[in-house]
Amino acid sequence: MKFSIEDVTVYFPYDNIYPEQYAYMLELKRALDARGHCLLEMPTGTGKTIALLSLITSYTLSKPQNPVKLIYCTRTVHEMEKTLAELKLLHNYQLQHLGPSAKILAVGLSSRKNLCINPRVLAAENRDSVDAGCRKLTASWVRAVAAENPRIPTCEFFEQYERAGSSAVLPPGVYTLQDLRAFGKEKGWCPYFLARHMVQFANVVVYSYQYLLDPKVASIISKEMQRESVVVFDEAHNIDNVCIEALSVSVRRQTIEGARRNLHKINQEIDKFKATDAGRLRAEYNRLVEGLALRGDLRASDAWLANPALPDDILKEAVPGNIRRAEHFLHVLRRLVQYLEGRLETENLEKESPIAFVASILNHAGIDQKTLKFCYDRLHSLMLTLEITDTDEFLHIQTICDFATLVGTYARGFSVIIEPYDERMPHIPDPVLQLCCHDASLAIKPVFERFQSVVITSGTLSPIDLYPRLLNFNPVVSRSFTMSLTRDCICPMVLTRGSDQLPVSTKFDMRSDLGVVRNYGRLLLEMASVVPDGIVCFFVSYSYMDGIVNSWNENGILKEIMQHKLVFIETQDVVETTLALDNYRKACDCGRGAVFFSVARGKVAEGIDFDRHYGRLVIMFGVPFQYTLSKILLARLEYLRDTFQIKEGDFLTFDALRQAAQCVGRVIRSKADYGMMVFADKRYSRHDKRSKLPGWILSHLREAHLNLSTDMALHIAREFLRKMAQPYDKTGGSGNKTLLSQEDLEKMMAEGKMNDMLH
Repeated sequence: MKFSIEDVTVYFPYDNIYPEQYAYMLELKRALDARGHCLLEMPTGTGKTIALLSLITSYTLSKPQNPVKLIYCTRTVHEMEKTLAELKLLHNYQLQHLGPSAKILAVGLSSRKNLCINPRVLAAENRDSVDAGCRKLTASWVRAVAAENPRIPTCEFFEQYERAGSSAVLPPGVYTLQDLRAFGKEKGWCPYFLARHMVQFANVVVYSYQYLLDPKVASIISKEMQRESVVVFDEAHNIDNVCIEALSVSVRRQTIEGARRNLHKINQEIDKFKATDAGRLRAEYNRLVEGLALRGDLRASDAWLANPALPDDILKEAVPGNIRRAEHFLHVLRRLVQYLEGRLETENLEKESPIAFVASILNHAGIDQKTLKFCYDRLHSLMLTLEITDTDEFLHIQTICDFATLVGTYARGFSVIIEPYDERMPHIPDPVLQLCCHDASLAIKPVFERFQSVVITSGTLSPIDLYPRLLNFNPVVSRSFTMSLTRDCICPMVLTRGSDQLPVSTKFDMRSDLGVVRNYGRLLLEMASVVPDGIVCFFVSYSYMDGIVNSWNENGILKEIMQHKLVFIETQDVVETTLALDNYRKACDCGRGAVFFSVARGKVAEGIDFDRHYGRLVIMFGVPFQYTLSKILLARLEYLRDTFQIKEGDFLTFDALRQAAQCVGRVIRSKADYGMMVFADKRYSRHDKRSKLPGWILSHLREAHLNLSTDMALHIAREFLRKMAQPYDKTGGSGNKTLLSQEDLEKMMAEGKMNDMLH
């Protein structure tokens, strides 16, 4: 369908549109017109992605004099592929209506592991090994030697791509990762380097959060992006955690041992070069004396990860004299590694500010702050000079230099925390030294400053007013949308007690109570006997899930559940979990029915959809608070309180409830779907907890469903399922339309009813 929003003609590839999609586009357009940032919470399963893509591409088509580029960030490769598939559909629709003038170039960009087509490189098992395997075949010095000696292996795809030169371009179209690989095989060009080259010319780029938020990757991949871009962070409820992880570093004993091995290897390489090609080391020294930029215009195949500090914080000056010579720099690194090893030998928990830590390094190892800042760039320069290609073997020394550069650069918003053991396993010594970032606004600040509009959107952004404080920005539009439904197909319930009227909760003092464990087991057993097909259960942690499943097994509850449905469990092993999910789906498909046990904050809670019969009921056992004794979390809470005046309790509750909402939101993936959500913990009945759930869940949570026992919940479940089995009108009849055709839209606009319906 085709309709107008003010001065923009929107091309929407479906015959009908939901009212909330229209409202969403309206708010999005306001933000684009104002050239500002926006926060939009839209219920899951209401077509958020297609609404975003339709409006932003149509906006560009309507204003060809100043086109905007769309940078769409997703969390997983699966989401990236889904987004590109939607965009392909939309692009074909626009071509039908507008012809060749609607042509765009849209590219998905991922790591070499997902784009490489060279079988020798792909044989490596992990991402770092694939990267290193690629460098061994494509580095400029390797190719220079191979030009003289044909026996040296190179990558034929990269060679052909280089030979094609400026003619190596992608014709207009929408390219998923699969399409890029197919195009690469057909032309004989390397899809990874082709995609990286085309990113700067593409109208739409879809890639991972890290490519914009992690300075190590962003300053290589995203530095060419123009200011006239709209950046979309989809499923962005955890964006603050992504920002914090991008600037945090951990050093363990394995890191120290690996760094020692790396330094020994580098030393051997330096000695080898001194004997065979001393001129190269001298040339590097002279370059550093002149203070030339280390990574000036490096070839794409040589560029390694960039500096871990944010672009504005990197010193634009010459490298200090004491680390210009390669041998001197190695001495500095050895002293640093020795100092860090000494700090790991502690028996007590220690917490320091970066300033105190840097002063301590100066006193004990004689390394000043400026030298620390330059560690990463100096290492990068040395690796290039020594022509080292197997970068995956040098990850440990890279981590040490990451740590040194960040601790030397930032004084505020960070802590250095040394833990002699994991508090959950105090009898196993496993010391870890962590540089923890507490301020999520640091990593995202360059994105807000650089691009004209940043859209942060998800199904769970409640309470929406906390995000501008956490990320330190001022949105021009901040809005939470509800779901327009023809029937009440969501049934949330708060279960506070078992059928024996004893309260249930995963509070620390109650979680191991046998009565609570038994009541939780009975709840699942009763529901399994009533609810058809799939049931998904979320627990607060892996250890709690293990404990409670063991108890159920001993009590015989698990055996009774298995008479109704098969049981599958998420583990920390990705392969096992994928297999369990496949079999869970098979059991639901063949009518046997199944229960899936999963963990809040786990992989399944974040990325797997249990739509249709795969999830008719989701039970959230407990409130998924973070481990509140974690020293890193405590340091972050203290920082949030002092800097942004966010109370500890508020942040912890907000964090727990966004995870709970994320878990239960897995069951509704479209409006034709239906499902029940049981919040099994007495704390959900409290207003301060409950009010932080998203509006689209709260609007269906009735007063009568706030304080239920197991038998009452069972009665409601039976009634709900009976109601859902009745035929219904998908468009919503005459009174309250939930599927609008083009005529409906035009009629409503003419009558001025649109605003009444949206609010």
